[in-house]
Parts: sequence; C-alpha cells; structure tokens
Amino acid sequence: MEILPVGFATVMVDVDIDGKSDGRIRVAVKVADWFSSDLIGISAALLPPYAAETGYFVTLEAIEREEHDVKAALARAEASFRNVAGADRKELEWRCDIELPEFYVTSEARAADRVVVGRQSRDVARSLDMGGVILRAGRPVLVVPPNVDALSAMRIIVGWKDTREARRALRDALPFLKRAEAVIIVEINDAASETALAQAGDVARYLRRHKVQVGPTIAAHPKGDVAEELIRLATSERADLIVAGAYGHSRLGEWAFGGVTRDLFARSPVCCLLSH
Repeated sequence: MEILPVGFATVMVDVDIDGKSDGRIRVAVKVADWFSSDLIGISAALLPPYAAETGYFVTLEAIEREEHDVKAALARAEASFRNVAGADRKELEWRCDIELPEFYVTSEARAADRVVVGRQSRDVARSLDMGGVILRAGRPVLVVPPNVDALSAMRIIVGWKDTREARRALRDALPFLKRAEAVIIVEINDAASETALAQAGDVARYLRRHKVQVGPTIAAHPKGDVAEELIRLATSERADLIVAGAYGHSRLGEWAFGGVTRDLFARSPVCCLLSH
C-alpha cells in the first residue's frame, strides 16, 4: 500500500507502566508508517496514595523510595516503547512525568494529530481515563482493545447519526477512509425515515467526493444496544476499525447514541476511532 499524501504528521501513543502496551505500540507504529508520521511515546503515573488514618506517618524516605520506583517504571516503559517501535527509527520521541495520566496526556496532546490509547484499568493513578482524554484532548483518539496488535483498516464501519460529533469524527477519519478498500456507513435510527436516509446519502456523496470507496449504507434500528449492533456489523463485514463521534452532550448523558462511547471502548474487539 503506497503512502498517501493526505494524512497527519504526528502520532502519540500512551504507554502503560505495567508493560502491557506492546500491541498498542505496534498499532501506533503501523499508523505512523502509513502516513510517514513522527511517533511520540508518552507515559505518566502518580505516586501511590498514602493512608490518612490517625497515627499513620509517612517518612521522607518512604516518599523518595516510591518516587524512585515510579521513575524506574517510567524508564522501563520508555525502553519497551523504543524496543517495539525500533530503536533506529527516525523521528521517535519520548515524554513522561509523575502526574495524573489523564492530565498529562491531554496536555501533551497539543503536540500530536492522533492519540492512541488502550483500555482503562481500575488504577486511575497509573492508567488513562479514556473518557477524560476523548473530552479534553481536542484530538481524535484511537482506542486499541487488549490483545490487538495489528490494524489493517481496509474495511471500516462508520457509525453515523447526524450530530456535530459524528461529523467531526467523519472529517478526522478521512486519512483512514481514503486508504480503505470499503467503508460501510451505518445509519443509526430508532425507525426508518426518509430524512435519515437522505442524510446518510449526503454522507456517502461527501465521502465519494473525497475519493473514498463507499460501500452500502446500512440502516440499523436497534432496540437498545447500539454498540452491540456496531460490533456485530464490524464482525459480519470483516471490518477492524469503527469510526464514531463521542459524547454528544455530556459525559453523564453519554453521547449521540446513548451509552455507545462507554460501551465501545469497554467491549469492542476491534479498534475504534472516536472524536468529540
């Protein structure tokens, strides 16, 4: 596959300090190769919280020891990143800090066109809050599920509903969509309507004008679980990337589809490109 002139200059990938990010790094490397992009590895972690019970004292020595351990873990994360990405790779950069991961990554995202993240663990002090990153980074976020270490993006599902976020996601995904062999638009609605179909037709024409190979438009009318329907269609259409808008109104209200943002990055077996 030839490298297309339309793309982006920099890909940033979040690297966990627990050493379980190799698959995510490989996906980020592949995306960077497609578009001749620079690659930035990034990682952050807070010092562990200390108990506040009466009579419990934290010594300076204990704090220094914890700080040393976190710095050592960040150094191992950097070594893992450079090893997987290729130590001789040009335009490779590393950033890290002792900070809440969400805050650090969303701040540093100013240096990137795309941010690649993994599924969130329960330890918010040492892993990203993906919802926070999607809302605050101002960049499209590629979520890579656990045990996924490859991405072809030759067949792509676009989850469409006529919202600002879905329009933004479509525009952000154009570099991926242009190189795909087939792009399937999934129009999500409670019931069929001529207006919805006309809107989906506009989306198809918009993509064709950008030289995107648009396949059939599928009208989906799920009774409740939209994420499950998108995942089912991705499986049946042999797609390994879902494109969708994220958090249409607020994080509490979830987004244009209901609880799709949360459900996609919690349950999707394929990568998801999400934009807010």
